[in-house]
Amino acid sequence: MHPTERFSHAGGYLAEAVEAVRTVSDFEPEVAIVLGSGLGPLADEVDQVTSIRYGDLPGFVPSTAPEHAGRLILGRLAGRRVVAMQGRLHLYEGISSQQVAFPVRLLNALGADRLLVSNACGGLNPAWEAGDLMLQLDFIDATGANPLVGYNDEVLGPRFPVMFDCYDLEYLEIARQTARRENIRLREGVYLAISGPSFATRAELRAYRTIGADAIGMSTVHEVTVARHQGMRVLGLSSVTDMAIADRHQHATANDILAMAERAGATFRRLVKAILPQL
Repeated sequence: MHPTERFSHAGGYLAEAVEAVRTVSDFEPEVAIVLGSGLGPLADEVDQVTSIRYGDLPGFVPSTAPEHAGRLILGRLAGRRVVAMQGRLHLYEGISSQQVAFPVRLLNALGADRLLVSNACGGLNPAWEAGDLMLQLDFIDATGANPLVGYNDEVLGPRFPVMFDCYDLEYLEIARQTARRENIRLREGVYLAISGPSFATRAELRAYRTIGADAIGMSTVHEVTVARHQGMRVLGLSSVTDMAIADRHQHATANDILAMAERAGATFRRLVKAILPQL
């Protein structure tokens, strides 16, 4: 089988990737965390057992996104055994949706049955402002690529998984209560993903808002789809790093977005660490 074809067979590379991790550590995580743009510093707060570069894991490709370290971190955070992706993979890096989501297969195979996924995103809801945090209630996949296309391994999950309530309802309430207790303003909304790397046009932004999106980004949906395919419980949090409003005079640059993600990072990290013990 050609290497690229192995990603249409969901188990491709999985056993080898697990073995690669197990040769370094037998640490078994409970919770998996995916850290998006500007959110990687949370990995530095993990009491590390080990750290592995993506390029050293079968089935992974090095992360090329700005500020994404491309490391798998195993250790303890807020009293929980975690495995954290310090940086993620994206369609715009020239890989398939199966490759983008493959790391979640590994995180689950290592023992994590819960996923906390994060991202930096643009706000479409005009009532919001840059610097807000958002609880993901649902998503719209506008990338045109589903990671479950191709052969389905029934050992990993069903052929036709249901995506209703893809974000765990109990976890949503935990996040709400925790944000209130920590005095953190937490918006709630629908996240829409495009493939990127170009930002959306004004007409596209208007269309996305019309169909119910509150925020827009270039990640997350493929990871959540695969997590739910495998039966993982999922919580999604976003850092609103810019306002992608069609009628504004200008759009934020990539540097603007990273700078805002860094400024909002301390509050985001505090929220995550307060939520983790309850998942």
